Amino acid sequence: MPAASPNSLFGMGNPLLDISAVVDKDFLEKYGLKPNDQILAEDKHKALFEEIVKKFKVEYHAGGATQNSIKIAQWMIQDPHKVCTFFGCIGEDTFGEILKQKAEEAHVDAYYYEQTEEPTGTCAACITGDNRSLVANLAAANCYKKDKHLDLKENWKLVEKAKVYYIAGFFLTVSLESILKVAKHASENNKLFTLNLSAPFISQFFKDALMEVMPYVDVLFGNETEAATFSKEQGFQTEDIEEIAKKAEALPKINKKRPRIVVFTQGKDGTIMTKGGDKVETFPVLKIDQKDIVDTNGAGDAFVGGFLSELVQDKELEQCVKAGHYAANIIIRRAGCTFPEKPDFH
Repeated sequence: MPAASPNSLFGMGNPLLDISAVVDKDFLEKYGLKPNDQILAEDKHKALFEEIVKKFKVEYHAGGATQNSIKIAQWMIQDPHKVCTFFGCIGEDTFGEILKQKAEEAHVDAYYYEQTEEPTGTCAACITGDNRSLVANLAAANCYKKDKHLDLKENWKLVEKAKVYYIAGFFLTVSLESILKVAKHASENNKLFTLNLSAPFISQFFKDALMEVMPYVDVLFGNETEAATFSKEQGFQTEDIEEIAKKAEALPKINKKRPRIVVFTQGKDGTIMTKGGDKVETFPVLKIDQKDIVDTNGAGDAFVGGFLSELVQDKELEQCVKAGHYAANIIIRRAGCTFPEKPDFH
């Protein structure tokens, strides 16, 4: 009997094609980019997408934070196929076809809402050293509609089949009503709803949407930068990551049957996790030689994917963190969020 059943892990988010290249500092400065950040493209970034392709050696990878994590989870699980379901919006174009093909190759059960108004979204991953600056042009991803896709009977059936849900905070900019529908379903049925802080700009500029979803969140993910911004925006008055985790854990929660778990990664420093009550535990990451790091793009997504792959199989939380660390350690040795044929995790 396989430990995970088909469609038991559900993800919904922005499917993007990553256009990844090692760039130089001048390029970052020209477009006003920080070396390690995630932002949404503005008008001033339009030319960036053309220039990066002309000027640097680019690689194309299927991306989008939630989709990355869902793929990694499926890779970690291996069998059966299609344990993971993914919803998102693409265009009817070449990039959209690539995303469909890549999802199929990863054995993810992807159901895309396809529309013709906007082209498939892209994300420029501008790599310098072990930093990555991400500029997302959502385009089609921004066109996801609850009534046109999520509410359809055959699609909603797949939501009901799942027992763990994951949505990156990035999707808060697209369809809050879709997130709330899924979050409420999870809460009412005592299933696990998980969310990622995703980027500082989410806590800053989409604070209301984020806090509307927070009462439904059973597991909250984030990294040290996102945690600090969240703390500042919430008036926690602390920069201590353990304190921030405790305060995030204590925020109001609707399903009282499960205490909220908060998991913050800190790059090469240990990952911290709240343990209910006043306990916070730190888990060291796997050691890696600097020269083995190809790029850190996708490390956070991979951590979540590894974590979810064990969570959906009802494993202990410590084991979930270990799986997250394993997946992230594999991903940073490769370009983009890509992985070898099989995992070697025990």
